[in-house]
Amino acid sequence: MAAEAVAAVKKGTEADASFQPRIVAFCCNFCAYAAADLAGSMRLNYPPNARVIRLPCSGKIEILYLLRAIEDGADGVMVMGCLDGDCHFLNGNYRAKKRVAAAKKLLEEVGIEPERVEMYNLSSAMASKFAEMIADMTEKVRRLGPSPLGTGVAK
Repeated sequence: MAAEAVAAVKKGTEADASFQPRIVAFCCNFCAYAAADLAGSMRLNYPPNARVIRLPCSGKIEILYLLRAIEDGADGVMVMGCLDGDCHFLNGNYRAKKRVAAAKKLLEEVGIEPERVEMYNLSSAMASKFAEMIADMTEKVRRLGPSPLGTGVAK
């Protein structure tokens, strides 16, 4: 009986080590997407787990997009916008922050870890910070494990 329990724990640990989270990163055009582009130009290394989706402004993100990404199999979702007070569309990043908070609340209400959705702020010159944010989110989601809704649809 004890041997079976140890084998099950070892099997679970092996599965966790091989788990590669699928992350969707919604990036504003002027800051986050430019930082991603700069990170690529600088050949910075960061996990290839994130799929970047370019938005004209992080304020264009809708709660439905965040929830739909999780529903379609993403293990984590990032919204990346301009620094607070520096939005090219004045207050888009504040609007995005409110929507991310609302999505987190809805996820919690249905029993899904709200940490799977996060808001990040950076400037276009913060390429190394972009890479760090992707790595941090990847590690956070890896610790959470696969999404309970993981259908394998999002790729």
